[in-house]
Amino acid sequence: MTDAALMHVSSFQRFLDDQARDGSDPRLTRLSQLSPSLMQDLMRFEQHGRQTELLEVMAACVRHARPLGIYLQSNDHVIPLTLFPLERLAHCPLPLNEFFGLNLSHLVVLRVEPAVLRAPGEGESVALRGNHLYQPLGPVTWEFAMRGSRELLLPEIAGVAAYRIAAGTKLSDIAMPTVVRLAVQRLQRRSANLREISDWAGFNRGRAMRFLNALYLQGALIISRTAPSASNDSWFGFSTRF
Repeated sequence: MTDAALMHVSSFQRFLDDQARDGSDPRLTRLSQLSPSLMQDLMRFEQHGRQTELLEVMAACVRHARPLGIYLQSNDHVIPLTLFPLERLAHCPLPLNEFFGLNLSHLVVLRVEPAVLRAPGEGESVALRGNHLYQPLGPVTWEFAMRGSRELLLPEIAGVAAYRIAAGTKLSDIAMPTVVRLAVQRLQRRSANLREISDWAGFNRGRAMRFLNALYLQGALIISRTAPSASNDSWFGFSTRF
């Protein structure tokens, strides 16, 4: 897959403008198929003039277990990404190594809508295992959490909290440097708050928050608000804001 096979942003925008002018935008009908809670989750990202963050959309998709189509801008091209949280799959027209080779922190969310594609069935999954269009969801969400634009905790896991990795969690399909793998092992043994994790070897405050977001998107994070090690991490006299 090359850039030539991807739609240009200008063409995509003309397509959206044409639909808006003639009132035929099918997204409005498809959005009505979403649950009200997911609709509310997605709408809050667009409030107060904020730019929608990909990681927030991914978190909403995983949390509500509903497939979503996300259109991303990479330089002058549009990359469609479809997430299937129940099947733990992602679909992208780019091979995964090429997709991860992009500057993930510069990708911009252009549009979010209910998935048009469907996830392959159980028998089809075996046949598609070697197809680069469908990839395991875990590595995709992990990579965006660790290398994307967001370097703040997701609101769902922020605040006074201690964190631990749930027993039986398997992260073997995730590529991690040694320092991150060691951090995983530590959180499998005991809980820790954000400040503690930030002080671990190879970590700082930003990387610790990315790490916790990544674990949350794997469904691997146990969050305790009452554990003795819980902390709101109010450094410099104020609490972290989102």
